[in-house]
Amino acid sequence: MDLTPLPITHEATIPESYLDMMGHMNVMWYTHLFGCATVGLFKLVGMDRDYFQSNQMGSFALAQHFSYRKEVRVGERVVLRSRMLGRSEKKFHVMHFMVKQEGQVLAATGEFLGAHIDMRVRRTAPFLPQVAAPIDRMVAEHAALDWEAPVSGAMRV
Repeated sequence: MDLTPLPITHEATIPESYLDMMGHMNVMWYTHLFGCATVGLFKLVGMDRDYFQSNQMGSFALAQHFSYRKEVRVGERVVLRSRMLGRSEKKFHVMHFMVKQEGQVLAATGEFLGAHIDMRVRRTAPFLPQVAAPIDRMVAEHAALDWEAPVSGAMRV
């Protein structure tokens, strides 16, 4: 599984404050880092603060699934890459890959189903054309990769 064609959506060095009693990164910080990667992915398709504020739109998480593969410890640098798996009129499906920079070891994956929201009524709403088109391009580019994403099978758009 060659992750290099996927965009880097977040990078971090693990601080001591992320550790749990066993000396590795606590699971709540995976959620945090995958959330940062989601923000990075959103920016790549035009769903930035200006888009959300000027259009009174937002995004809500609907489902998530994590797979922990290798321990992440203090001082390690992780790079998160993201693959856009699909989109419907109002929802998107994405997978993030957390890679330990040293050795390029896959540490974890985070799969997410999210919804595009009209914040005035706090209900799902169709993606606006200015973000639908970049999402569709990214879905097509990522679908052309020569490997299947290791999805959970528990969610799809």
